[in-house]
Amino acid sequence: MPPKNANMQKITAICERFAAKLEYYLCDVAMEKEPTGRYLRIYIDKDGGITLDDCEKYHRAVQPSLEDYDYDFLEVCSPGIDRPIKNQRDIDASIGLEVAAKLYKPMNGLKTVQGALVKMDETEVVIHCGEEDVALPRKSVAQVRLVPDLSALDEDDQ
Repeated sequence: MPPKNANMQKITAICERFAAKLEYYLCDVAMEKEPTGRYLRIYIDKDGGITLDDCEKYHRAVQPSLEDYDYDFLEVCSPGIDRPIKNQRDIDASIGLEVAAKLYKPMNGLKTVQGALVKMDETEVVIHCGEEDVALPRKSVAQVRLVPDLSALDEDDQ
């Protein structure tokens, strides 16, 4: 995750402690300004997926410890099936899965590279596209997200 200011570091440490206590994984913490106010969004997950009840349980546990920080709304969320890949746990779980890497600037005429994730570290992102591996310098990649596999939905329609 990118460096955060001192308050966000403290908030993240609190959120991490509660996630570990409740056997969840802290995926991300974000302070986002919207027209209605400042949203403190906490993204959690667990093996097998997070439920609405899990989010509510975590919210009730962590909220009293966050009262001294400046935000208007607290949201506890799932990172979603198209989650951005941000930490080593996400990287390890995403190897071999379909991802889309959005680039800051087009490379070879492409602004997005999609394929199976081969490797992702501080220096590069490697994606298997078609017949070849494409190595992207990490500094040129704005974001890497999982591409949801919706094929199971098509099978349910039949």
